[in-house]
Amino acid sequence: MEQYFGEIAGILTAVFWTVTSLAFESAGKKVGSLAVNLIRLVMAFFFIGFYSLIARGFFFPSDATLFQWKWLALSGIVGFVIGDLLLFQAFVVVGARISMLMMALAPPFTAFISWLILGETLTAGNWLGMTVTLAGIVMVILKREKTEHNGEIIRRLKSSYSLQGVLLALGGALGQATGLVLSKKGMGDYDAFSASQIRVLTGIAGFSVLFVFMKRWPRVWAALKHTSAMKRITLGAFFGPFLGVSFSLLAVQHTEAGVAATLMAISPVLIIAPAVIWFGEKVNWKEILGAIVTVGGVALFFL
Repeated sequence: MEQYFGEIAGILTAVFWTVTSLAFESAGKKVGSLAVNLIRLVMAFFFIGFYSLIARGFFFPSDATLFQWKWLALSGIVGFVIGDLLLFQAFVVVGARISMLMMALAPPFTAFISWLILGETLTAGNWLGMTVTLAGIVMVILKREKTEHNGEIIRRLKSSYSLQGVLLALGGALGQATGLVLSKKGMGDYDAFSASQIRVLTGIAGFSVLFVFMKRWPRVWAALKHTSAMKRITLGAFFGPFLGVSFSLLAVQHTEAGVAATLMAISPVLIIAPAVIWFGEKVNWKEILGAIVTVGGVALFFL
């Protein structure tokens, strides 16, 4: 079992992200995605700090090297501030289920960015996996629409969901992929939870500066008084930046980044049942098949 520790961590990450995406979708619709982003990172900082104090004797990652701080901090800016800012707004615009489906593009993005930064190469099988993954996503987000113009029937493809929401989720996937590669480069054999805390701390700093320029601090104070939203943010912070992000780093630390990213990408299938049960979303067979094809394409990408 120990030899599959990285793979198990990757699967658990997908489960944790399924829980956190549903929690943050609900909270974001109540108090706004920006407030949710900052509050959950502050919560996660203390979750990780108390865990690390018990496990390692360090509340703050003061034993990390300058090299690790540099790359993990950059990863936090790209992954948390830019990537999650886009993803959380996508949760509000198109919902967690479609957003997480778009996040299935993160593994191909990860491989491409690894090629750019780490010099890894893409094989013919990799390109086939990308094609199948994209085909699965297209099945879900596009529909054929018939219109009549001057007595002539015109058939054209149209997005089933908000183009803005789809693009936001796409940006989230790109941010997550880049952040994962930067984390792997900077973390080495350093503790995954403390590495995650460095990323979280950078995210807090980034959002704090952003909120000053956008004058959004009043919304944060208002969100803190919203009891229902705070319960959901707390749940999401525990399963997201605390457990989810930390286990994603454990996964890339103990297995290949591509394999880890593949296992994390099964969330689009995991999220279907809770989205239907808790949010009452209507899911058709085309969307279920598209989610399965998407995950299958991701798996094929790393065979």
